[in-house]
Amino acid sequence: MYFDFMVIPVPTANIKAYKALVKKSAAAWKRAGALAYVEAIADDVKEGKVTSFQKSVKLKPDETVGCAYLVFKSKAHRNACWKKIMQDPFMKEFDPKTMPFDGKRMFFGGFKPLVQF
Repeated sequence: MYFDFMVIPVPTANIKAYKALVKKSAAAWKRAGALAYVEAIADDVKEGKVTSFQKSVKLKPDETVGCAYLVFKSKAHRNACWKKIMQDPFMKEFDPKTMPFDGKRMFFGGFKPLVQF
């Protein structure tokens, strides 16, 4: 297994538009071959004194934290899926200027499992 994780600052007023976008994103990732795709919105997330989800994206008062993860068979499978998604009509039509969140404060990366059950 291999995973991509994302943390995203989402303006509270844009949650409906964000949900519509990520539904399209999920369909595109499915077409690209991802095994699973999950988007979630913060529900019980306390702000820490040193670090936290809120601090990680420099959260503004009118925003909430969104998190997402993708599941792949392996890193090679993930890399192949990324190549496919970049050719998908969803990505071809995607305009970063109209995203319902600040993509500059989003962060993401690939992770290999350490422990699984």
